[in-house]
Amino acid sequence: MTLEIAGVLTILVVSLILFLTERIRMDLVALLVLGSLALTGLVSPTEAFSGFSNPAVVAIWAMFILSEGLSRTGVADQIGKWILRLTGESEARTIIVIMSAGGGLSAFMNNIGVAALLLPVVMDIARKTGRPPSRLLMPLAFGTLLGGLTTLIGTPPNLLVSAALREAELPPFGLFDFTPVGISVMAAGILFVAFVGRGLLPTVDPASDSLKNSPESLREQYALGDRTFVLRLENDSLLAGCTLAQSRLGSALGLHVIALVRDGSTRLAPEPGTVFRAGDRLVAQGRMETLDELQGWREFAVDPDPGDPRDLLGGNLCLAQAFLKLESSLAGKTLAETDFRNRFGVNVLLIRKKAGQARSSVQDPYLQGGDRLLLHGPREKLDQLEQASSDFENFEEASESDLGKVQSFARKIFEVAVPEGSFLGGKTLAESRLGDGFGLRVLAISRNGERKLLPGPEEELLAGDLLTIHGLPVDLKILRGLQELKIEEETSVELRDLDSEKVGMIEVVLAPRSNLGGKSPRSLHFREKYGLQILALWREGRPYRSGLRDMELRFGDALLLMGPREKLDRLAEEPDFLILTRRERPAVDTAKGPVAAIIMAAVLVPVLAGYLPISLAAVCGAAFMVLTGCLKMEEAYQAIEWRAVFLIAGMLPLGLAMQQSGAAEFLAQGMVGVLGDFGRWPVLMGLYLVTAMATTVIPTSALVVLMSPIVLKSCADMNIPPHTGMMAIAMAASASFTSPISHPANILVMGPGGYRFIDYLKLGIPLAVVTFIMVMLTLPVFWPI
Repeated sequence: MTLEIAGVLTILVVSLILFLTERIRMDLVALLVLGSLALTGLVSPTEAFSGFSNPAVVAIWAMFILSEGLSRTGVADQIGKWILRLTGESEARTIIVIMSAGGGLSAFMNNIGVAALLLPVVMDIARKTGRPPSRLLMPLAFGTLLGGLTTLIGTPPNLLVSAALREAELPPFGLFDFTPVGISVMAAGILFVAFVGRGLLPTVDPASDSLKNSPESLREQYALGDRTFVLRLENDSLLAGCTLAQSRLGSALGLHVIALVRDGSTRLAPEPGTVFRAGDRLVAQGRMETLDELQGWREFAVDPDPGDPRDLLGGNLCLAQAFLKLESSLAGKTLAETDFRNRFGVNVLLIRKKAGQARSSVQDPYLQGGDRLLLHGPREKLDQLEQASSDFENFEEASESDLGKVQSFARKIFEVAVPEGSFLGGKTLAESRLGDGFGLRVLAISRNGERKLLPGPEEELLAGDLLTIHGLPVDLKILRGLQELKIEEETSVELRDLDSEKVGMIEVVLAPRSNLGGKSPRSLHFREKYGLQILALWREGRPYRSGLRDMELRFGDALLLMGPREKLDRLAEEPDFLILTRRERPAVDTAKGPVAAIIMAAVLVPVLAGYLPISLAAVCGAAFMVLTGCLKMEEAYQAIEWRAVFLIAGMLPLGLAMQQSGAAEFLAQGMVGVLGDFGRWPVLMGLYLVTAMATTVIPTSALVVLMSPIVLKSCADMNIPPHTGMMAIAMAASASFTSPISHPANILVMGPGGYRFIDYLKLGIPLAVVTFIMVMLTLPVFWPI
């Protein structure tokens, strides 16, 4: 093994580990691979960036635009509806039609887009036929994957293996060279799922889903009644006069107020600015236990005069002021969202806005460039913040008199004793939610005659502790008001009343190209941005109804939303969501439909005739889609799955390095050495199985890039026609059935179908076996060796 081979294999192994662990985004891993290859001299700078101009990469992003044009002009939607009208009463027939429709469209469109397009339609079929969506959505996803096997443009792996042949100075695959094998595999897969595999699909009582997407069934599906109760404000409640947002029911207790009952009338989905009155009854959803825990605060003894606030500057603690830079990454976020205390190790006592207004309540306002922050903390932390932070400027040490300025803005420092038997005993400051929930910051803890200044979030509270707290009097008042809320054991409010002409509920999933994945509703300011409440979230076969504000959203999650119907209608126009309730889906403008169809035909005909390469034809077609108004340029940019583009372009140089360094030959010799004695077909089967198993954890496009040089060298060593070997691994890479993470189309249906990881294994593994058998049977017929 040479030094170059060792270097390439090291980069290969590290990239595979990063793909498996998902500690770093896959597209970022690809860029790191690109940079590592160039910096180590394994490829030249020109070769490192050659992936971005690779014809296969160009064809892939152009096909995204063409697919979006067909979708936005209603061509694909109309074709899907025509085909799906053929569904009947038989479940097997319904599955055949759904998989055929998805597969047929996926032959010429991006399969993720096809799955997203047909998802609401299949949900409607499930509702009308009384079948659980879980019986139909996985077949839809698998049908789109099978359809991608049938043409050159059906899926990125097909384009990549063709490009690999061209780079090896071999004839590339034509548009329909995949069709004989692909159609055979697709037909066998559809028949298997329809008549055998559907017995492996999860199922529930059809009667419980007969009204799927109706308010009644959504409430039942998400088990809203299990976490719904009524709270009553007493006549002397301290919360009277406070708004819903000020009450901190959501931020502190994680409760959602879905209705307010006042004077016999019910107000659904009250706005954050709704003012409470004495006697109001709040229909809330969440964990009732949080209110029980809050009772531990009742016996707190509050001392409003804890002594001289200058004592808080003892030891190495001091005050400093700094200005937030205009380009700061903290701008547009609240202190809670930035995790300021844990991130920087200091407290913010005061925020003075650029206009001169001082905000003594520092938890809720959004930070802006130019804000002046009064900071309190250890001197070394403040010094580190000044020297290393790119978010602040104009640091200067504040005088002790600045602490008095804080109090002049109605801030108070008071002391609270933790009583014996309090639920807070043994909890850390972070677990108490004093800061995030109530805006109260613990500046010191006195225990056994010793005083610990500025305790960290991991500090454990004990009975008998005396806490020096910094906060507004209204914060303590709200805390007391929450303690006084009464939970009604019997209520006349029914869940079926929580729907009206003005307020409704819908179910949505994150769209394939949504940017919301990995972000929490709190960080997205979901309620403020969309005007809707998240009542529940469905993930991996179960609903979540509490703690939703801080849960990171994942691709495949289904969300149950409630709010004014005009806001629900507006949500249908958001590109980040797919609406599962048919009533809420926006209509498409079909006026440009014929134009889009003609453009797509104009792309395919010259490619089929051999006049133009698919990359050039697709780019021209994408340009005409925009030029003719089938979609806007902004929509074209949004249609491109840039993560896939960067992933493929970044990994292509690794395939080149494997060829030039001899790493591909080294691995191929290992494969041939193990299986070569058994003959050519066992080698081909081995290459197929390695590729198929790797699709469970490695992105298919990256996998094809890595396998192509190994397959070409193995085929050369065993005298196997290269087109036969490349066809085999293209089929293996695209048949990604065995897990939800194997392909985005699988994740897309996970939430709406209520699937668990094991459900994909139950059907995906047998279907993968059927695919393998069909490929091995048809390859020698159409691509003999």
